[in-house]
Amino acid sequence: MDLDFVCVHAGRPADELTRRDVARALLAVPSGVALVAVPDLRRALVALGNPFSPRFWDSVKATLGAIESGSATVGDVQRWLESTGTEPLLLTRSFFVWPEEDERGPVAREMFQRLVSYLEERVAAGEVDPDALAVRDERAREAYEDLQERWLNGPLPDGRVPGVAVSDEQDEELFAAWDEEEAFALGELRRILAELPAPERPAADLRAACARLREVLAGPGYPGNVLRACAGYEGEPLPADDEELWMTVTAGIAGPISDLPEDDDAPEQFTDLDGELSHEDSVLAALCAIHHADWLAVVAALARRGPGVLASPERIARFIAESEDIDVQMDEPEDLDAAETLFSSVTPLWACLGIVDKSEVLTPLGYWGLPKALERAWS
Repeated sequence: MDLDFVCVHAGRPADELTRRDVARALLAVPSGVALVAVPDLRRALVALGNPFSPRFWDSVKATLGAIESGSATVGDVQRWLESTGTEPLLLTRSFFVWPEEDERGPVAREMFQRLVSYLEERVAAGEVDPDALAVRDERAREAYEDLQERWLNGPLPDGRVPGVAVSDEQDEELFAAWDEEEAFALGELRRILAELPAPERPAADLRAACARLREVLAGPGYPGNVLRACAGYEGEPLPADDEELWMTVTAGIAGPISDLPEDDDAPEQFTDLDGELSHEDSVLAALCAIHHADWLAVVAALARRGPGVLASPERIARFIAESEDIDVQMDEPEDLDAAETLFSSVTPLWACLGIVDKSEVLTPLGYWGLPKALERAWS
């Protein structure tokens, strides 16, 4: 741990090193090693005419000493790194969060480095006072936060808004990963179904179930509002074809298309952060939280066992835990409880569609249509 190490770590010569460069290099080695190296490192920088201030070196010793003694928190260390004056805030006032360094895409890496360069310019211009930040001056910290907020939310010369560009890239990565997972699950589902006999279409059961479903969808409140949101039916006429209606709604439970309408939402619901979700919102949140692998395990188990098998939330959780179709470890009771809780939102909706009966037993209609609907949801 010497000046050469810092230069290599920072990727720039010693006379251009910043406080951030030195801090990051010191954090890259064990705190004891860094503490021993600090005096020689300081003398070497002084000799090169790049000394930094006594306040910075005092903060170095205090922070490394706290790390070595085990009293420093992750937040303490991050705050110290930000006090160098050129480290982007990990979390801004508007709740923008930079991705972890090893998880940043090309856009995030570019924008992060642009912000570092911008902050270096502001330090050189005297607009950012690292010494004030080092001693936790609240006004200096507030100005530092404001500066970064403005940069993140202001357009660059090419028209891009940095915060938006980074968020869009993260969304694209998330959607790509989701699509890949969905495509894999669809392939596995089709492989499993190809090995099983095709069930007959229970026309009478489908007709009766759709008659009940149309009444539910036309009514106010739960479960009609949740099923309409799952299927994306808001305002437009329902399909005249029973199979199209049933399949769309059933597929929507595995992949909700829209949210609940906001017409009845009161403004205070959005400002009461400690308030509980409505039952309908909780149900939709649970549906969106179920992984592709869990749906695959459950529907595959039901398709193999056929009508008459118990499909209660407790049994469904066991299907997932015992499935050989997915690579999911559910060794703890909490894992089973979590799966059971999520599917407790599913089975009442299945009952509305005739997939399970009042005793939560799989019906011939559910046996015929559930795998088809899941395939549709993932297609």
